[in-house]
Amino acid sequence: MRLRGRKGIRENLEAQQELVVLNPREYKGRWAEFFGNDNPIYIELGMGKGQFISGMSAKYPDCNFIGMDMYDELIRRASEKARNIWLEQGENEPPNVKLALGNIEDLEEFFAPDEVERVYLNFSDPWPKSRHGRRRLTHPRFLDKYKVVLNDKGEIHFKTDSLTLFEFSLNSFAASGLQMSDISLSLHREGINEAHIMTEYETKFHNQNMPIYRVEVKMGSQALKQYHEHKMEKF
Repeated sequence: MRLRGRKGIRENLEAQQELVVLNPREYKGRWAEFFGNDNPIYIELGMGKGQFISGMSAKYPDCNFIGMDMYDELIRRASEKARNIWLEQGENEPPNVKLALGNIEDLEEFFAPDEVERVYLNFSDPWPKSRHGRRRLTHPRFLDKYKVVLNDKGEIHFKTDSLTLFEFSLNSFAASGLQMSDISLSLHREGINEAHIMTEYETKFHNQNMPIYRVEVKMGSQALKQYHEHKMEKF
């Protein structure tokens, strides 16, 4: 991805220390301290322009959200999105969302074991060529990273417009022995599903009548227990 950023973008980001984290390694094991509470931490990896993570932070004020991307310009755009959404809520500073500049390859350097409760993967690069399979964010080598940082309630929520990536991901989850639930082959088949905050891509694809694929993956022991208990209640 090539992005043309504004002049002075780094200075812009450096001036937003309460919202923007340029060196997330400094907060490994200390994210709760940074947020100032012990609420669960949800992270979106590859957040794009930030519509999803900002919308989620406003919808769920009792959770902490971290949006991560590796491009300065996307962090800047996401900071504008977050501030605008929270201004509508009457807040000058977004209280429960941080935007972190970082490469997902280094995830374990940004978060301590068990520090995160949920990972969102929304419309990740599908890397369609077979030889690039290891770069897909649902490849087993990335799943191993998520297992480290997720706690006993840990889950992955995954959405994509790519059927090829979705099939690859389901197989990857299954091969890793992970429990999947709420699998959807067309999330907004009957109109926009109001239970879900949409990303910029999701809105675009929905308007083009393209199906959105989604699945939840239970990784933590407590998440698995709750899933099986809920499943038994249905019988």
